[in-house]
Amino acid sequence: MAAAISALNAKIRSNPALSYFCSTHFWGPVSNFGIPVAAVLDITRKDPEIISGKMTTALVVYSAVFMRYSMAPLIDVGEFTLIIVGCHFVNECAQLAQGYRYINYWNYGGREKSLAEKAKEVSAFTAAPVAPEIAKK
Repeated sequence: MAAAISALNAKIRSNPALSYFCSTHFWGPVSNFGIPVAAVLDITRKDPEIISGKMTTALVVYSAVFMRYSMAPLIDVGEFTLIIVGCHFVNECAQLAQGYRYINYWNYGGREKSLAEKAKEVSAFTAAPVAPEIAKK
């Protein structure tokens, strides 16, 4: 059994593309893409009222720092993982968009506008005309 696993591992490692696909240099950044995917989905689906300003700031700094350090092997070794650089770049853009939504909502009238729209929807709903059949009863 050990010989079969060793032979399979040797076969995988002999092919550079397959070796990369089966390494942590590929799957680590791919699994890390969960953070920016969640941030992008939050931009489109979540109300800006629930955005945490402190967490968004921390994630902006985190992405900027780690994007820089994911490019460091380029200087030292001559190669770097584009997947992890892309992951941090997408996360940086998504967190900056979340930061914009947070500042716009809490500092530049977005909250008041949202509350006014909700009040208008409620008043339009309550002032809706009654169906004639119900009015006769």
